[in-house]
Order: sequence, then structure tokens, then C-alpha cells
Amino acid sequence: MANVSKTASLNSSANTRNIDRHEELGDFTTTSRTLSISALAMGIGALCAFVALVLLRLIGLFTNLFYFGKWSTTMVSPASNRLGVYSVLVPIAGALIIGVMARYGSERIRGHGIPEAIEAILINGSRVEPKVALLKPISSAISIGSGGPFGAEGPIIMTGGAFGSMIAQLFHLTSAERKTLLVAGAAGGMSATFASPVAAVLLAVELLLFEWKPRSLIPVALASAVAAVVRRYILGFGPLFPVPAHALFIGPKGLLGCAFVGLLAGVLSVLLTLSVYAAEDSFQKLRIHWMWWPAIGGLAIGLGGLVFPQALGVGYDTIGSLLQGGVTTKVILGVLLVKWFIWAVSLGSGTSGGVLAPLLMMGGALGGLEAMLLPNEGAGFWPLISMGAILGGRFQKQPIYEALAHQDGIHLPAAERRQQDGRRQVPQAMRKATEVLKAELTAGKALEKSESSEFHAWPVCDERGVIGVISLKNLQRANSEGSGEKQLSDILDQDEFPHVHEDHSLHLALDRMGVSQLDLLPVVSRANVHHLEGVVTLQDVLALYGVGSKKS
Repeated sequence: MANVSKTASLNSSANTRNIDRHEELGDFTTTSRTLSISALAMGIGALCAFVALVLLRLIGLFTNLFYFGKWSTTMVSPASNRLGVYSVLVPIAGALIIGVMARYGSERIRGHGIPEAIEAILINGSRVEPKVALLKPISSAISIGSGGPFGAEGPIIMTGGAFGSMIAQLFHLTSAERKTLLVAGAAGGMSATFASPVAAVLLAVELLLFEWKPRSLIPVALASAVAAVVRRYILGFGPLFPVPAHALFIGPKGLLGCAFVGLLAGVLSVLLTLSVYAAEDSFQKLRIHWMWWPAIGGLAIGLGGLVFPQALGVGYDTIGSLLQGGVTTKVILGVLLVKWFIWAVSLGSGTSGGVLAPLLMMGGALGGLEAMLLPNEGAGFWPLISMGAILGGRFQKQPIYEALAHQDGIHLPAAERRQQDGRRQVPQAMRKATEVLKAELTAGKALEKSESSEFHAWPVCDERGVIGVISLKNLQRANSEGSGEKQLSDILDQDEFPHVHEDHSLHLALDRMGVSQLDLLPVVSRANVHHLEGVVTLQDVLALYGVGSKKS
């Protein structure tokens, strides 16, 4: 029996070492688990294509209802409405509806979509509430349909991510797998909306994924590709914004012109960002509940729409016209001045809608002005270059969406901080195992001892050392089910128990806490999985990250 026990112990240690080795290997390793996650991601990609279709149809529906009084899902521009001065009331009404939805439904529907997705990944363990998947597209469609100068990309990223997260939660996946499927949903929604599968993957990696690993990149790429394929059958073939053909080589003057366009796009980016900050700061100073802020932003939209109706709504038709070179100077100036004003004010009010389409529109308008001075490289060339440049412009160290998240009250760790956190090891949060339960203790006695403990989980040890971890919840369940007289050794699954080693990262420790639903893990020796070296608690890890206070 002793030999059998020793052999079982050695096999358990070997299996544990193999599992740990896979957790610690470099970026280019993967396991068969990637296949099942990829299959789920492909299903999510197909689903998100239909989610994108629903969102676009909702935008068309609410635009027709608000401005034309008819039931139709056809995408139309609010600019052709005949409401006259009464059109000012439309954005106010839409904003009031959004304010009520945010206050009594979910505050997560406020904002631009991408910062909320970042928050879900970095702070909420890639968990998104199911009601967000329903309320976010509806609120965004109401916002845009009532004249809001926003795009559909932010909401579809958040909505697609919400569906990915819900499916991951349904299958009880790990936090890393939840993040992968959340990002797969976001990329799928983006790919289906803009017919841009490669760009959607790159955007998702830069803004949400935070890693280049096969375990996550492959599922995300597959989701984006599947969404693009499905889009062809439900939304049509071809790009969202067709561009005329241009010369392959533009010469030295053209290249200098591109540098000039990039410089001015950077300046415009600075001014746009500052204007949004100023608007958000102004709303924060108001002494009324934030539920009413979108209505004030709606008033600005309505007044701007009277001056320049083309500034209302998503503006995809105007972007298309800019790229075809078919807009007048009046339209260009209207986009730059009126669209800018109503976008900054309404965005600062905390309503729902994306920022990419408005940025593209304003960047394209700047390119339209520059085309009057720069060499003729074909219709829409300079607006196209300026659109790309405006997305890359920034003046602060953190990316624009992280800055916007901060303005929304979402305080994300900086990129340098995240990298530093990723290098933190278990010993930095490890403490001595001062409270240990003996394996022969009954569940009833263990529950009594837990009443004076500061923890909610404890290592269980026998003559070999630690054989498992039991939580307060499990002790309460055992006693309620009539197992109070059973020994802890009979309750525990001793074949494999959650643990970490001293050379593990704290990210891995947090991940294993999430999977096992424990707020304490034993730290064991690599040579002997039963040798207890200490414990690491959720409370101590969060204290190390600057959340809460660490107890001595």
C-alpha cells in the first residue's frame, strides 16, 4: 500500500508539473484546448454577424421612427427630414430614453463601448452582464437613430464581446478563455460591421487582447474570418466604404504630402481629444443627476442639426462621399465645425455610441481641405490618407480609449503597470500558513473552527502534508446535506487540488482562484506537491495591486 501511495503521489506530482509547464511556456505554445475554444469562437463569429445586422437594422428603424414617422429598417440619413425647428426635440427625446435605460437598466450602456470592454477584461474577469448584450445595442440604436453623431463600431464591439463572454460563462471557462471569447465576439462584430476581418483582428489585439499567443490569437482570427464570410450573405459583398483606384506610386511630392497630412491629423487629434475632455469635465461639475446629462447633449445635437443636418446620425453616406471626392467646401466645413461640436458635447454627456466613424468623418473632411493644396492623386486620396492618420494621432502616453475610460470613471492600470503586474510572482503576496485544518477533522467541527477565522478557505493536511483545500461554502453545504460527521479527507477530492508554486505569476494565481472559486491557494513545493510552503490569498494579491488593504 505504501508503494502504491508513493507511486500515486509521484504521478500526481508529475501531472501537476506538466500542467504548470504548459502554463509557463512561451508565447508560441498551445494545447488541444485551443481547438475547442476555436470552435466556440467560430460560432460566436457567425452569431456576431447577425448581431451586427440587428444593430444596423435597429439604427435604421429608430431613424425612420424618429425623423420620418414610419416603420422601416432601411438605413436613411436624418438630414433629409422635414421636421423643421421641431427636429431639435428629437435628439433630446432619444437622450432622455437612454438616460432612463442607463439609470434603471444598466449604467454599463453609457459610454463608447470599447472602454467598457477593456474594463470587463482587466477588472471584471472578462465577465459581462447578459442585460448589457440586450440594452447596449438598443440604447446605441436609439442614440444614433435620434441624430446622435456616433458610429456603430463601439456598441457592436461591446455587444459582440458581451455575447462571447456569456457563452464562455455558460461553459464555465477560465478567465483567460473568457477573455479570448469576449475578444472573439468583439472582433467578429467589428469584422461584420465594416467588412474588415484583418483590421478587426489587429484592433482587437491592440485594444483588448494584450497578448500575441496562439491560444487566443487563433480563435479571435477565426471568429473575425467567419463573421466576414457570414456578412456577405446577410449584409452584402464588398467594403463598407468603396474607394476609387489610385496610382501605386505617388512620387516624392506625394510622400511629402502624406507627411503633411499626418502632421495636421495629429494636431486635429489633440484638439478633438481636448474638446471631449473639456465637455466631460463640464458635465461632471453639473449639480444634476447624470441621467439628465444626455438630454443636454441632445439639445446640442438638435441645434447643430438645424445648422448642418448632415452632421446628424452615423454619417456613413458622408464618409462615402468624401472618399469619392463628391463633396463641396460647405459640407467639408460643416463636418469639421458642426460635427466636431455636437460630437464632443454629446460624447461628454455620457450617452451611448461609438467614436471611430465620427473620427473617420472628421479626418476625411480635413483631407478634403488638404486636397485643395496638395498634388492631385485622384478622387478621395487625401481624405483616405487623413482618415487613417486621424486614428493614429494622440498626444498623451496612454491610448485614446484608455484615456476615455479614465474620463468615464474607469481607472485602468497603465500599460507599464500591467507589464509590471505580469512579472509579479507568488512570493510577493505569500504568507505563512497559520491556519490549517487536519484531514481527520469532521466537517461539523471544521465549520465551528471557521467562525473565528479571517479566511474563507483553508489547506487540509494529513501525515503526508497538504492534500487539498476546502472552502467555507463547501463546509456549509456538507453540514446542510447531513455530512457533518464525515471527515474532511472523505469530502475532498485528493487526486488533484488547486495550488501554485513560488515561481508562478500572480496572474496565474488569480486565474486559478477564479476557476476554483477559492480566495486562498496553498503554495507547494515542486519536488513534493504535498509539502506546504505557505498560502496566497485574494486579499493579499489585491492589496499588492493597490486594491483594498492588506491585513497583517
